[in-house]
Amino acid sequence: MIQDIIAASGGLAWTLLAFVIALSIIVGVHEYGHYIVARWCGIRSEVFSLGFGPRLWSRRDRRGTLWQVAAIPLGGYVRFLGDENAASAGPGQRVDPQLARQTLGGAPLWARFATVAAGPAFNFVLAIAVFAGVVLWQGVATDRVVVGELAPAPPGVVNELRPGDEVLAVGGRPVADWGALFRLAPTLPAAPVQDWTVRREGAERVVRGPDPMPPRISGVAPRSPAAAVDLRAGDVILAIDGRPVTRFDELRPAVEAAAGRPVVLRVWREGAGEADYALAAREQDLPVDGGYEKRLLIGVTGGDGYILPATRRPGMIEALGAGVRQTWEVVWGSLSGLVAMVTGQIGRCNLSGAISIAEVAGQAASTGTGNFLWLIGVLSAGIGFLNLLPIPVLDGGHLAFYTWEALTGRPPSDAALRVLTTLGMAFVLTLMVFGLSNDILCR
Repeated sequence: MIQDIIAASGGLAWTLLAFVIALSIIVGVHEYGHYIVARWCGIRSEVFSLGFGPRLWSRRDRRGTLWQVAAIPLGGYVRFLGDENAASAGPGQRVDPQLARQTLGGAPLWARFATVAAGPAFNFVLAIAVFAGVVLWQGVATDRVVVGELAPAPPGVVNELRPGDEVLAVGGRPVADWGALFRLAPTLPAAPVQDWTVRREGAERVVRGPDPMPPRISGVAPRSPAAAVDLRAGDVILAIDGRPVTRFDELRPAVEAAAGRPVVLRVWREGAGEADYALAAREQDLPVDGGYEKRLLIGVTGGDGYILPATRRPGMIEALGAGVRQTWEVVWGSLSGLVAMVTGQIGRCNLSGAISIAEVAGQAASTGTGNFLWLIGVLSAGIGFLNLLPIPVLDGGHLAFYTWEALTGRPPSDAALRVLTTLGMAFVLTLMVFGLSNDILCR
């Protein structure tokens, strides 16, 4: 299991390894998109590099392309015949006129556009495939409210439910599906024990069970106060500052009432018993109803409580549909977040750099293979979107130049290309430095 590997590795080493693996997969797919579409379009690739800097390994294929792995695993590139640099920016080098058609600059406009657009497109394809694959692997909750597993619970929690029970009602109020159960939960009287009406072995019966939404943590946000004190999915919050907690939705008012001062959570963890964790909520920008709202958060989410749903295996079309929807959500979230940051709706700390991404990769990997793969999908979709921004040196900048050429009938001048490329590189480097500074200062 992936958790066993982490336990045997140093935390920092594992974080770096998870980051390199995730980034290498995403960059490799991105650059392969450029390479294979260029080959289909008759454009020759001289170098396909995973990483930058000194070469660690290389091999030249029968088409003359040098495939290499370089020492700095923070990106990659494909250098086409005649390219002036790894970014394929600038007017290019002089080549034999008979080979001009095999260069990126000498290829027809449609071939250049397709070659450049293929990188982000392959990132989106990877994201869809990863999301769909995880859905196929893990399954989706059944439409009916059927108990799949019972999660570990602290001593004293009453739970007479069994795997295979079909839940018909809670507290005498009917539930038709999982969504109805979650909508019902906040309206029930807060109590540690509820009456659950279930169908078991063909007969209806009423059994005692826990509140549908107990204060059990289903997820911990990376780089959050909860992550900083090592709270984990599966932990159960028993009390806040000595006040018992019955339901997950009791956490938010208690945290907000603290107004940013440290609170002490009494937490039960399977195999470890009870322990106290002191942490202070941080103000964060939270998407709400199409906008953003500042809230004090500790970085935990609730989920299915002690009752985990039975799952079914979806069909390929359903899984692909889920992959497309999730990819679109990532792209739309990235776009709305970027607009909100530019317009000042959210703060600068929402822009993260390589350190944050590495930490998130390490934390995702530590919680299981499925979460790590899901993160790869999220990052791939995000990187695909960012590369389409019309910034010189990025793929979107090249596509903007090609669009100009299509509209005017001529490409931008060499002087304009050099100036715009320099400005684009300066902008990208500034963003990288800004993101790294946020990684260090925004904690």
